[in-house]
Amino acid sequence: MSWTPAQIPNLSGKTALITGANSGIGYQAAVELARHGAHVILAVRDVHKGHDALQKLLREAAVGHVGQGLTRPTAEIALLDLASLASIRNFALGFNARRLPLDILINNAGVMALPTRQLTEDGFERQFGTNHLGHFTLTGYMVPQLLGAEEPRVVTVSSLAHRNGKIDFDNLQSERSYTPWKAYQNSKLANLLFAFELHRRARAQGSKLISIACHPGISRTQIVTNGPGSDLKTSILFGPLKFLTSPDTEGAEPTVYAAADPNAHSGEFIGPDGFLEFRGHPKVVRARKKACDPEVAQKLWAVSEQLTGLTFRRLAPLPTDTSS
Repeated sequence: MSWTPAQIPNLSGKTALITGANSGIGYQAAVELARHGAHVILAVRDVHKGHDALQKLLREAAVGHVGQGLTRPTAEIALLDLASLASIRNFALGFNARRLPLDILINNAGVMALPTRQLTEDGFERQFGTNHLGHFTLTGYMVPQLLGAEEPRVVTVSSLAHRNGKIDFDNLQSERSYTPWKAYQNSKLANLLFAFELHRRARAQGSKLISIACHPGISRTQIVTNGPGSDLKTSILFGPLKFLTSPDTEGAEPTVYAAADPNAHSGEFIGPDGFLEFRGHPKVVRARKKACDPEVAQKLWAVSEQLTGLTFRRLAPLPTDTSS
């Protein structure tokens, strides 16, 4: 029997933070988590769009709401621009000041195949800077709050596009040459390398932190129109595949499963169970071998720390000294 969101356990008392949650997969994941009792924080870079999404979410999540002890689903919006290290830091300082445990962090936001090479305000190539470095930095800042939760989960959304990605440390940010789709594929490979390395580091330190990667298959979301748009190459790539693509409600299922199902385990990669993993219900899938290379992952981690100026804290509390 295939998994469906109806199998999500009650999430009352849990807090979930989702980047890029005002539309697409992030929004649909937010609806399901809120519907099942979690307090959801929609991290968005456009507050006006975020406010509209919040009002819509509160209406939709109320349908079939199963949170025990709650009169209605709860959610809020927060300003967070992953293309700005200052914005990430400001968000983190504000969140951390609340001393609120963070049960679920979903690294979902992204940009795809921008036609020309663009830079973030910190000088990073925008796809690598947003999709990878932004989430790397956010996760690092959120570690103390994640460790305050009983079973913290970090879910990193990658893509089938990782299969054609390559981590070239001599051209990491497309400084020498820029190709829209290659830059996107590389950033999605970086997402997987990060998720698996976070898992390895957490296990090595005896941490309770869970790191799970996922991908939505090919889902009909705004990331296409916000990135490559409707150019000829995009039409050739996506037009014939339209019948194999999924609506964002279905595309969000691997993310929701990774975030909320007790049977999802750290280090796994979750994707659709259908033809070529284009669409379907969640199952454990295989990443390409290059996404599981610990040496490349460790080097990418070190370079990411150098670029962002953020050194990850320990992923587990230091042992208590009982010798005295």
